[in-house]
Amino acid sequence: MLYLPNESEGQGLVEYALILVLVAVVVIVILAILGPSISNLFSNILVGLKFGQHSGS
Repeated sequence: MLYLPNESEGQGLVEYALILVLVAVVVIVILAILGPSISNLFSNILVGLKFGQHSGS
């Protein structure tokens, strides 16, 4: 007898792959939009930490 794979298992894997691709695309778009603003935020934090330190007196 021939073994026929269950089509619903393959369909489930394809659905998970499509969801994963959709999530990846959404994350890339969000990072592309918010990237410069996040970069400025971290730059401001680093500048504040660098110039906000006081050497022991």
